[in-house]
Amino acid sequence: MTSDHTAPVEATVEHAPEHAPRLRWAEQAPEVYKAMVRLDAAARRGLDPKLLELVKVRASQLNHCAFCLDMHTKDALAAGESVERIIQLSAWEESAHFYTEKELAAIALTEAVTVLTDGFVPDEVFARAAAHFEEPELAQLIAAITVINAWNRFGVTCRMAPGHYQPGQR
Repeated sequence: MTSDHTAPVEATVEHAPEHAPRLRWAEQAPEVYKAMVRLDAAARRGLDPKLLELVKVRASQLNHCAFCLDMHTKDALAAGESVERIIQLSAWEESAHFYTEKELAAIALTEAVTVLTDGFVPDEVFARAAAHFEEPELAQLIAAITVINAWNRFGVTCRMAPGHYQPGQR
């Protein structure tokens, strides 16, 4: 018996062209890049890798850094984070039940440090984080948030192109 049906033809999707970076800043300022890498390594010490990646993804979302979003969503997945929690991160306040209270405190602090809407981190946001993190860990978290914000600023200013990062590649 023959079939009158043929296999569906897949349409070719033409994507927009990838933009070139404005400046390859790491090549032009290698000592600054090396210092940033060392600072990043120091800031991550003692922090849970999954929590750290949630913080980095959230800051990168707020700063619209596509390069860092690509990197840190891939690193989060490699660290065992779920796709669902990464997807919900942009709406974390409405999706609070996906996260622990400690993670929510870290995400709120990330948002406050990143956006600085009122020119400062509100006392209640800091107090919430302080309730879930011992002082040394809280200091590391603040450092990690500050560092990802610096990376984001390099990424968006230099228009670094996302899509090429592989987990573990640094």
